[in-house]
Amino acid sequence: MEESMKKTEGGDKEILYSKAIKAGKRIYYLDVKKNLKNDLFLAITESKKIQPKDGSQTSFEKHKIFLYKEDFDKFIEGMNDVINYIKKQNALLENQEVSDTPPENPEEAKEEDSGEIKLDIDF
Repeated sequence: MEESMKKTEGGDKEILYSKAIKAGKRIYYLDVKKNLKNDLFLAITESKKIQPKDGSQTSFEKHKIFLYKEDFDKFIEGMNDVINYIKKQNALLENQEVSDTPPENPEEAKEEDSGEIKLDIDF
């Protein structure tokens, strides 16, 4: 992660603080800006590197979200909620994958599924 203390003048484009998060082909920029009324807000920018298959010039696709101070708590609450949901689902899937591994003996699987105990005794 990169931090910078850039200050760009010019109305609502003034950046007071910035943090860049590199993640594969994407970079997320978290910029604290000040609008014309001197209110601080967060500008989140996703920048994705696009490399055309034909070998032409590399470009960047950008998406922006502006988050204002009155929405911070709701945004963080919602973000934590969905992240916790994803973590729980991933944990369930990982446990399910482990239990989905078929037993070596197919008869053992039938016994486990039915809940009955079966004995195979030869005299």
